[in-house]
Amino acid sequence: MKRKDYQKKSKPSKKRLAIKVSLLVTLSAFLVIATYAATLLNKAEKVIEESHEPVPNRPKSDLRVVKVEPAHDNISILFIGVDDSEVRHQGDSNSRSDALLFATLNPNKKSVKLVSIPRDSYVYIPEVGYHDKITHAHAFGGTKATIETVEEMFDIPVDYYVKMNFNAFIDVVDALGGIEAEVPYDRIEKDENDKYTIHLKPGLQHLDGKHALALARTRKLDSDVERGKRQQMILQSIMKEAVSVKSITKYGDVIEALGDNMKTDMTFKEITALFEYANGGMPQVDAISLKGDDWWKEYESRPRVYFWKLDDTDLNNVKDLLKAHLGIIPDSSSLTDSSSSLTGSANKAPEERFNN
Repeated sequence: MKRKDYQKKSKPSKKRLAIKVSLLVTLSAFLVIATYAATLLNKAEKVIEESHEPVPNRPKSDLRVVKVEPAHDNISILFIGVDDSEVRHQGDSNSRSDALLFATLNPNKKSVKLVSIPRDSYVYIPEVGYHDKITHAHAFGGTKATIETVEEMFDIPVDYYVKMNFNAFIDVVDALGGIEAEVPYDRIEKDENDKYTIHLKPGLQHLDGKHALALARTRKLDSDVERGKRQQMILQSIMKEAVSVKSITKYGDVIEALGDNMKTDMTFKEITALFEYANGGMPQVDAISLKGDDWWKEYESRPRVYFWKLDDTDLNNVKDLLKAHLGIIPDSSSLTDSSSSLTGSANKAPEERFNN
């Protein structure tokens, strides 16, 4: 009888022990996760502080009455990709922009309009006071000249910029474990050192950083507009990979990959405010291409030069679409995402057009 009583009393004790062990494991896991998150935040804050580079004498866009706040305002961000490699001997200050993507973000709609600007677009560059290829704006006056040119082009404020070089692009993609992207054709392309070492194969492929960069840069077999579409696709693939649960453990590597290879005028607080866009999954991203035509300008003292001549009607439609998305003008039912601007157009042209 005493033996049975002893056994009955021992069972609750085992349950309590199991509960304690369970609580201890849960608490330990929580502490590990919290420590990891805190470490990442500290590392990210340090990287952003080191990468922070405001545009001189530009606390905000001249097209804004007051400075916007990413936490609750509609904002715009200009993404600038530059080739400042030693191979080209350009340096960061006088390198041309190799990729320009302009995004407007609307937190209420949880949507992003992403415009690819062809690097050969014939636009007015305020820095020099005449029309030229938009890729030259960065060579003329760096980030400031590029921002002013894009604002002139769209008549829309550029609230922030993010500038990355090729090393950052490669390292970020590799840190995420690669991305999925549709490759349009079989081709041997240049790597980041301008050597033909990258073999792109057609179809849906899992690409590492070097292959993703080659895909983003290639344009010899189609056009600059199609190249822009590939850059939009790649950026969306990076975003999709970054917000996936399986990438959480890779964030530390991504942060380190940015390091000295990124510049931005966004503060750490402003960047973390954008995390809301990733809450609950990917935001809606509408990719927009700018329509236009191949055009060669004749010069008296030098050979003719190729440009992408933007279609004025299409450009005005895109301007209104972006302004409505930012809330600068009322939204109009006539400006829908079914616009031809969202699919773009591309005319195949000979390689001669890319030599200038």
